[in-house]
Amino acid sequence: MNVTSGRVARARRLALAVPLAAVVAVGLSACADPKHGSTAQPVPADTASASASASSTATASATPTATPTPTVLNGTAGNGLTISNGTRLVVMDGATVDFGTPVHDLAWSPDGKRAAFVDGSGNLVVAAPDGSGQVTVAKNPGGQTWSHPAWQVSVKDEHGYGHAYNRLFFTVEQSKVLRLMSVPATAADGTPEPLGLNKESDDTVPDLPQTGNLWPNSAADGRRAVYANRNTGEVYVRDEYTRQTGIAFGKGSEPTVSPDGNEIVFVRSVDGHNHLFEQQNFNEAPKDLTPGATTDYTEPAFSADGKTLAARTEQGIVTLPANGSAAPTLVSGYTGLPAFRPAK
Repeated sequence: MNVTSGRVARARRLALAVPLAAVVAVGLSACADPKHGSTAQPVPADTASASASASSTATASATPTATPTPTVLNGTAGNGLTISNGTRLVVMDGATVDFGTPVHDLAWSPDGKRAAFVDGSGNLVVAAPDGSGQVTVAKNPGGQTWSHPAWQVSVKDEHGYGHAYNRLFFTVEQSKVLRLMSVPATAADGTPEPLGLNKESDDTVPDLPQTGNLWPNSAADGRRAVYANRNTGEVYVRDEYTRQTGIAFGKGSEPTVSPDGNEIVFVRSVDGHNHLFEQQNFNEAPKDLTPGATTDYTEPAFSADGKTLAARTEQGIVTLPANGSAAPTLVSGYTGLPAFRPAK
């Protein structure tokens, strides 16, 4: 696959969107129109309106009054929510930050001090939250499409079990074949290796699929991770502290795991729309967090405290309580991949 053409197509899909008038109407009272640039600050809505009004008054006798550009809803201030969409600009903290290179599928380290993403050349890059200090931890050799990095930082437990990791999972697609790979997150020019997908020795447990895997995500402590498989339509769970490093969890896609590793949220189609489902145990029925949905909810992400979910819709990014106790609320007219930056 041509990496450039694949990224162009992805960039089109993730292009920043100016919300419709109906979206603006439900905007937050403190929403702002962010400027571009790493030091940009949002323009208050009342300032923008006053400027537009003054300009219109000054030229009213000569030209028709221009229609002001709608303010873009950006409810990302103070909550850790970030949105990446394949452009240089990452929406965060009520403004936008220019990373100087296209940013695809941005993910945050558990301490919130580093961001990982796929750049415009298809490489895996780590940077500071303002886009500075970029390190290419793995270079795309060409002919591959890399996507959706997920950070795993873990230590051995008090009994010495498990593994000490500071690495990135990500998906590699080559010749339409998907595989999960991993690479250390702490050094430049690392060599990605296939992510081990083994299972406990038990003849009753089916072998895990080695291809078709995508959309990895890890809990904050690194003990539990999830991923999906395009071929089987299943969500899989892996536990780094046991021999069981992969087991089918249930039908779904685009899984995310809570910071404590106890909850899994995934996407499943119901009556023509994509819904968000939450599940904790293998033997329980998943809970529909978006019953009666009239739009598609996709690409869910947990907040750092595990209490809130963000998801993508056609109108922008919504948030909702992780327990499903309230309906989703539109918080951003920008569309893209939502992620939460931990604050520590």
